[in-house]
Parts: sequence; C-alpha cells; structure tokens
Amino acid sequence: MSSFEKVAVIGLGYIGLPTAAVFAENGIDVVGVDIDQRVVDTINDGRPHFGEPNLDALIRRVVESGKLRARMELEPADAFIIAVPTPLRDHGETPAPDLSFVEAAARSIAPVLKNGDLVILESTSPVGTTQNVAEILAGLRSDLTFPHQSGEMAMVQIAHCPERVLPGRILEEVVNNPRVIGGLTRKCAQRALGLYRIFVRGDCRVTMARTAELAKLTENAYRDVNIAFANELSQICERLKINPWELIELANLHPRVNILQPGPGVGGHCIAVDPWFIVVTNPGEAKLIRAAREINDARPEFICSKVKACSTALKHPIVACLGLSYKRDVDDLRESPAVEIVKRLAADKVGELLIVEPHISVLPRELSDLGLELNDFDMAVERANVVLLLVDHMSFLQVDRNILKDKFVIDTRGAW
Repeated sequence: MSSFEKVAVIGLGYIGLPTAAVFAENGIDVVGVDIDQRVVDTINDGRPHFGEPNLDALIRRVVESGKLRARMELEPADAFIIAVPTPLRDHGETPAPDLSFVEAAARSIAPVLKNGDLVILESTSPVGTTQNVAEILAGLRSDLTFPHQSGEMAMVQIAHCPERVLPGRILEEVVNNPRVIGGLTRKCAQRALGLYRIFVRGDCRVTMARTAELAKLTENAYRDVNIAFANELSQICERLKINPWELIELANLHPRVNILQPGPGVGGHCIAVDPWFIVVTNPGEAKLIRAAREINDARPEFICSKVKACSTALKHPIVACLGLSYKRDVDDLRESPAVEIVKRLAADKVGELLIVEPHISVLPRELSDLGLELNDFDMAVERANVVLLLVDHMSFLQVDRNILKDKFVIDTRGAW
C-alpha cells in the first residue's frame, strides 16, 4: 500500500498533465493545478489542451473515474509536484532563467503543507533551485522544519526529479525512461523514490539534489554541443560543395562516432534553453557550452540568408515554408527555429510566404499579426517558386519531384 493517497501537480502543461494522468491511472487521487482557466476547464471536460499520442483517451478515463481533477487553487495533499515552466529572460549577453513560476508555485504550496509531506521539483532548473524552494517554504512556515534546517529529521521532505521525456512519446517515456532522483537529504531522496515507484518501470537512480539538477542540464547541453558540431559541419560543407548528410552518414560508420543531424536550429523547451542555465552560473568555465548555444542560435539567420539569395533571382518570390514545430510530427512550437525563420523572412519582406503546418489549426499570434495564414501543402508547393523545408513531418516526405524540379529547394533537414 502506497503512503501517498493524494498527489497535487502544479502546472498542467506538457509534463505536468501526463504525469498527473499516469499517477491517476495507477489509483492515486490527483488534483492538478493551473493558472489558466481554459486549461482547467478543458481537462475537467475530459480532454487534454495539447496534442500527444494516446493522452486524450487517458485523460478521459481518469477524469471520468474521478481520479483526476483540475483546479486553479491548491489543496492539501501528501505530495506536491512542481512542473511549471522555467523559460529564459534576456539579461545582457547571457540569457538567464526566469524562476518566478517555480517561486510562485512554492509560495502556493506553503499554506497547505503539513508534517510528513513531500515536495518535488520536476521543472528543469539551475543548480541550487531545489534548495531555494526549501528556503521559500521555510520562510513561510516557521511551524514546520525543512531539510536545510533539520537534515534527516525534517518534517517536510524535498527533492528534485527532472522530467526526461520527448514530445510525441511522453506517455511511453514517462513510465519507462530511467529517472534521476535527487534529495536534499538521503531521506528526501528515498521518500521521492517511493512516490515514483508507483508508476515508473525504468531504473531510478538516487543522488543529491544539486547533482540531479546538473544531470538534466548536462544531458541537454551534450545534445546541444553535438547538434552545433553538425550545424557547423554543414556550413563548412556548403562552402566546399559537399553534401553534409552524406558526410555525416559516412563519418558515423566509425564505431565510436555518432554525429547528430544538422537542421534550421534548435527548439523545444529543453535543448534550446537548458544549456544557458549552466552558462549563466558558470560563465568562466562553460566556454564550449556557450559556443554551441551561439552556433545553434545563429542557424536561423544562416537559413534566412539562403532564402534571400534565392529570392533575389526571382521577380515575384513565393516561398512555401513547410513546418513550424520544433521537431517532426508534433504540434509543439516552443522555441522553434522554424517560427523564428518565418518571422525574420516576413520582417525582411522576402516575398509572399505560404505557411504550412499540418499539426495546428491556428497560427500563433506572433505570425498571424504579420498577416500570415496557414495553407494547404499541395497548394503551397504548387504555387511556390522557393520551397523551404523546415520540419521533416512524415506528410511532407512524399512529394512529387517533378513539381520541385523548376523551383529553388532549400531542405534544412536532409529529408529530400
């Protein structure tokens, strides 16, 4: 029998909602909390507010069973999981993390805390953030003791367990992926381990909170550096008139080489953001990590320059921009380089832009305010004299080569 009868999840986005649903599917009473009334109402109606394979059926089941409820206000529980955004905010030359959502979540938990409760930070955060959560709670609840005050004897246990899932495969990976569980004390880690063992089948490794915080950042910085290497190679190949995808395929025949693929840049809520969390707190040491971020952040401008070069050769440029999401076959536009590229092309008035993104029904406001509209794939490719493939959605891969033969084609993904 689990010692956790009720779990509260604060933040019902791409991580919080699937996590809440999986706990509910395993018999735990779950209250999900979000500041967006639309999100709360949609979930209580038995529907997710974003696309993810199999999530709609799971939400419907757990809401209808009464195991999952969504609210805008927190209520008492045995465990509290913070799964709110940690976006970047501009701060000089080095973007810094905005931890205001984490801090607000901690303050919302404080009034309902009781002796024996567990607080877990899942949001990806700079090293030391879990300790900061403890200090916020301690400052608001002097009647309770916390790990930084009382060590193993603390009344409230606090841990960091970073999410480690890929949009499009969240429900599979949240259950089966290995988890890193970092406690502010040994007891905190063991208590958190007990919570995740309710549904996690993957290996769970216990460590300290600071190590867990840096582990998540390290995973994404590693991939960012590898992608930056591929993107830099592709620009070298461009100059030398070599196919970068063929080059990388050949190099990867070496048993100890695994170069990732170049693209239009790096997007998503993790890789494009998390490495800065290391750089901002370690500016003197994180030179390679910073360089990788700068290479990948410069990639959209490189792609735009290629489009402009094609457009100058045309009297009336019509550019089909294929894809807006940050990766294939998802509706996730967060930090998407494709969106940034379209915005820059529109601002520079390179010609008529035909936007195609089959996974959304409405353009984000930042694009619709520029007068852009969604278009049908076949119509856009037929009309365009420049075809720009930004995302390698499966629905884009089967294209009539005869239609493309008299057009400028810029394939940022090596799909064609």
